[in-house]
Amino acid sequence: MEALVNYERIKKITETQIGNPLNDLTDKEKITLIAGHFEKIRQTLGLNLNDDSLNGTPNRVAKMYVKELFSGLRPENKPQISLFENKYGYHKMLVEKDITLFSCCEHHFVPIIGKAHVAYIPHKQVIGLSKINRLVQYYAKRPQVQERLTIQIAEALKGILQHDDVAVLIEADHLCVASRGIKDTNSQTVTSSYSGHFENNDTRQEFLSYLNNKK
Repeated sequence: MEALVNYERIKKITETQIGNPLNDLTDKEKITLIAGHFEKIRQTLGLNLNDDSLNGTPNRVAKMYVKELFSGLRPENKPQISLFENKYGYHKMLVEKDITLFSCCEHHFVPIIGKAHVAYIPHKQVIGLSKINRLVQYYAKRPQVQERLTIQIAEALKGILQHDDVAVLIEADHLCVASRGIKDTNSQTVTSSYSGHFENNDTRQEFLSYLNNKK
Protein backbone atom coordinates (compact mmCIF):
# COMPACT_ATOMS: atom_id res chain seq x y z
CA MET A 1 0.00 0.00 0.00
CA GLU A 2 1.36 3.41 -0.99
CA ALA A 3 2.13 5.79 1.88
CA LEU A 4 -0.11 8.81 2.12
CA VAL A 5 1.72 12.01 1.20
CA ASN A 6 0.72 15.33 2.75
CA TYR A 7 1.06 17.61 -0.27
CA GLU A 8 0.03 20.76 1.59
CA ARG A 9 2.79 20.18 4.15
CA ILE A 10 5.32 19.57 1.38
CA LYS A 11 4.32 22.78 -0.41
CA LYS A 12 4.60 24.81 2.78
CA ILE A 13 8.07 23.46 3.63
CA THR A 14 9.60 23.57 0.16
CA GLU A 15 8.27 26.99 -0.79
CA THR A 16 9.25 28.80 2.40
CA GLN A 17 11.59 31.76 1.72
CA ILE A 18 9.68 32.50 -1.50
CA GLY A 19 6.97 35.09 -1.03
CA ASN A 20 8.66 38.48 -1.03
CA PRO A 21 6.96 40.89 -3.48
CA LEU A 22 10.45 41.83 -4.71
CA ASN A 23 10.66 38.33 -6.16
CA ASP A 24 8.48 39.66 -8.97
CA LEU A 25 11.38 41.79 -10.17
CA THR A 26 13.27 40.63 -13.23
CA ASP A 27 16.81 39.37 -12.80
CA LYS A 28 18.11 42.52 -14.49
CA GLU A 29 16.19 44.73 -12.04
CA LYS A 30 17.50 42.76 -9.07
CA ILE A 31 21.07 42.99 -10.31
CA THR A 32 20.75 46.76 -10.72
CA LEU A 33 19.33 47.23 -7.21
CA ILE A 34 21.83 44.92 -5.49
CA ALA A 35 24.76 46.53 -7.31
CA GLY A 36 23.63 49.92 -6.02
CA HIS A 37 23.43 48.66 -2.46
CA PHE A 38 26.83 46.99 -2.72
CA GLU A 39 28.34 50.21 -4.05
CA LYS A 40 27.25 51.88 -0.79
CA ILE A 41 28.90 49.08 1.19
CA ARG A 42 32.09 49.60 -0.78
CA GLN A 43 32.03 53.31 -0.03
CA THR A 44 31.22 52.80 3.66
CA LEU A 45 34.17 50.41 4.06
CA GLY A 46 36.44 53.12 2.73
CA LEU A 47 37.69 51.14 -0.25
CA ASN A 48 39.56 52.95 -3.01
CA LEU A 49 36.82 53.84 -5.48
CA ASN A 50 39.42 54.53 -8.18
CA ASP A 51 40.92 51.04 -8.01
CA ASP A 52 40.41 49.34 -11.39
CA SER A 53 40.14 45.96 -9.65
CA LEU A 54 37.12 47.15 -7.63
CA ASN A 55 35.28 49.14 -10.26
CA GLY A 56 33.16 46.27 -11.50
CA THR A 57 32.79 44.52 -8.15
CA PRO A 58 29.25 45.74 -7.27
CA ASN A 59 27.86 44.43 -10.55
CA ARG A 60 29.85 41.20 -10.36
CA VAL A 61 28.59 40.50 -6.85
CA ALA A 62 25.00 41.33 -7.79
CA LYS A 63 25.11 39.07 -10.84
CA MET A 64 26.63 36.25 -8.77
CA TYR A 65 23.88 36.54 -6.17
CA VAL A 66 21.00 36.56 -8.67
CA LYS A 67 22.28 34.17 -11.34
CA GLU A 68 24.26 31.72 -9.23
CA LEU A 69 24.29 31.69 -5.42
CA PHE A 70 20.61 32.52 -4.94
CA SER A 71 19.09 31.26 -8.18
CA GLY A 72 17.07 28.76 -6.12
CA LEU A 73 14.82 31.62 -5.00
CA ARG A 74 13.30 31.64 -8.48
CA PRO A 75 10.51 28.99 -8.64
CA GLU A 76 10.96 28.78 -12.41
CA ASN A 77 14.48 27.48 -11.81
CA LYS A 78 13.15 24.38 -10.05
CA PRO A 79 14.32 21.40 -12.11
CA GLN A 80 11.85 19.40 -14.13
CA ILE A 81 11.99 15.92 -12.64
CA SER A 82 11.83 12.89 -14.93
CA LEU A 83 10.15 9.76 -13.59
CA PHE A 84 10.35 6.38 -15.29
CA GLU A 85 8.34 3.25 -14.88
CA ASN A 86 10.08 0.78 -12.58
CA LYS A 87 9.76 -1.92 -15.22
CA TYR A 88 12.64 -3.96 -13.79
CA GLY A 89 10.82 -4.37 -10.49
CA TYR A 90 13.76 -2.94 -8.52
CA HIS A 91 12.57 -2.42 -4.95
CA LYS A 92 15.86 -2.27 -3.08
CA MET A 93 17.50 0.88 -1.80
CA LEU A 94 18.88 3.36 -4.32
CA VAL A 95 21.57 5.71 -2.98
CA GLU A 96 23.01 8.80 -4.64
CA LYS A 97 25.90 9.81 -2.38
CA ASP A 98 28.58 12.50 -2.23
CA ILE A 99 26.50 15.08 -4.11
CA THR A 100 28.52 18.31 -4.13
CA LEU A 101 26.72 20.98 -2.14
CA PHE A 102 27.39 24.72 -2.13
CA SER A 103 25.02 26.94 -0.18
CA CYS A 104 25.08 30.16 1.81
CA CYS A 105 24.50 30.69 5.52
CA GLU A 106 21.52 33.03 5.90
CA HIS A 107 22.89 34.41 9.18
CA HIS A 108 26.21 35.73 7.86
CA PHE A 109 25.99 35.24 4.08
CA VAL A 110 29.15 33.14 3.91
CA PRO A 111 29.50 29.73 2.22
CA ILE A 112 28.28 26.33 3.38
CA ILE A 113 30.31 23.63 1.61
CA GLY A 114 29.61 19.94 1.89
CA LYS A 115 28.06 16.78 0.52
CA ALA A 116 24.52 15.48 0.39
CA HIS A 117 23.59 11.81 0.43
CA VAL A 118 20.11 10.90 -0.79
CA ALA A 119 18.37 7.52 -0.85
CA TYR A 120 14.94 6.16 -1.63
CA ILE A 121 13.25 2.82 -2.15
CA PRO A 122 11.58 2.65 -5.58
CA HIS A 123 7.91 1.77 -5.81
CA LYS A 124 6.15 2.04 -9.19
CA GLN A 125 8.53 4.69 -10.56
CA VAL A 126 12.20 5.64 -10.43
CA ILE A 127 13.75 9.09 -10.75
CA GLY A 128 16.46 10.11 -13.21
CA LEU A 129 19.70 10.07 -11.20
CA SER A 130 20.98 13.48 -12.27
CA LYS A 131 17.65 15.00 -11.22
CA ILE A 132 18.42 14.18 -7.59
CA ASN A 133 21.61 16.25 -7.86
CA ARG A 134 19.70 19.10 -9.50
CA LEU A 135 17.07 19.03 -6.76
CA VAL A 136 19.78 19.29 -4.09
CA GLN A 137 21.40 22.21 -5.90
CA TYR A 138 18.09 24.03 -6.36
CA TYR A 139 17.34 24.12 -2.65
CA ALA A 140 20.98 24.83 -1.78
CA LYS A 141 21.12 27.91 -4.01
CA ARG A 142 19.44 30.29 -1.59
CA PRO A 143 20.24 31.68 1.87
CA GLN A 144 19.92 28.59 4.05
CA VAL A 145 20.26 26.85 7.35
CA GLN A 146 21.32 23.24 7.03
CA GLU A 147 18.39 21.86 9.00
CA ARG A 148 15.85 23.43 6.66
CA LEU A 149 17.82 22.44 3.57
CA THR A 150 17.80 18.79 4.66
CA ILE A 151 14.04 18.80 5.23
CA GLN A 152 13.28 20.65 1.98
CA ILE A 153 15.19 18.12 -0.12
CA ALA A 154 13.49 15.20 1.65
CA GLU A 155 9.99 16.65 1.40
CA ALA A 156 10.41 17.60 -2.25
CA LEU A 157 11.58 14.10 -3.11
CA LYS A 158 8.66 12.54 -1.24
CA GLY A 159 6.26 14.73 -3.18
CA ILE A 160 7.80 13.72 -6.50
CA LEU A 161 7.90 10.00 -5.73
CA GLN A 162 4.50 10.07 -3.96
CA HIS A 163 5.70 7.97 -1.05
CA ASP A 164 7.71 8.41 2.16
CA ASP A 165 10.58 5.94 1.73
CA VAL A 166 13.24 8.66 1.54
CA ALA A 167 16.45 9.46 3.42
CA VAL A 168 18.65 12.56 3.24
CA LEU A 169 21.92 13.17 5.09
CA ILE A 170 24.08 16.27 4.72
CA GLU A 171 27.64 16.77 5.96
CA ALA A 172 28.90 20.34 5.63
CA ASP A 173 31.49 22.88 6.70
CA HIS A 174 30.15 26.30 7.64
CA LEU A 175 32.47 29.22 7.01
CA CYS A 176 30.54 31.25 9.58
CA VAL A 177 32.10 28.84 12.09
CA ALA A 178 35.48 28.38 10.39
CA SER A 179 36.31 31.95 9.34
CA ARG A 180 34.78 34.07 12.11
CA GLY A 181 33.62 33.84 15.72
CA ILE A 182 35.00 30.62 17.18
CA LYS A 183 37.16 30.05 14.03
CA ASP A 184 36.96 26.28 14.27
CA THR A 185 38.21 24.77 11.00
CA ASN A 186 37.82 21.14 12.12
CA SER A 187 34.17 20.80 13.07
CA GLN A 188 31.50 19.63 10.66
CA THR A 189 27.71 19.78 10.81
CA VAL A 190 25.63 16.68 10.06
CA THR A 191 21.85 16.71 9.58
CA SER A 192 19.50 13.95 8.49
CA SER A 193 15.92 13.16 7.60
CA TYR A 194 14.52 9.61 7.65
CA SER A 195 10.98 8.63 6.81
CA GLY A 196 8.98 5.59 5.75
CA HIS A 197 11.07 2.41 5.74
CA PHE A 198 14.15 4.43 6.71
CA GLU A 199 12.68 4.84 10.19
CA ASN A 200 13.47 1.14 10.61
CA ASN A 201 16.91 0.82 12.20
CA ASP A 202 18.11 -1.97 9.88
CA THR A 203 17.19 0.01 6.77
CA ARG A 204 18.80 3.15 8.17
CA GLN A 205 22.00 1.26 9.03
CA GLU A 206 22.15 -0.17 5.51
CA PHE A 207 21.97 3.38 4.13
CA LEU A 208 24.72 4.59 6.47
CA SER A 209 26.93 1.63 5.57
CA TYR A 210 26.97 2.73 1.92
CA LEU A 211 28.17 6.17 2.98
CA ASN A 212 31.12 4.65 4.81
CA ASN A 213 32.27 2.77 1.72
CA LYS A 214 35.10 4.67 0.05
CA LYS A 215 35.30 5.00 -3.71
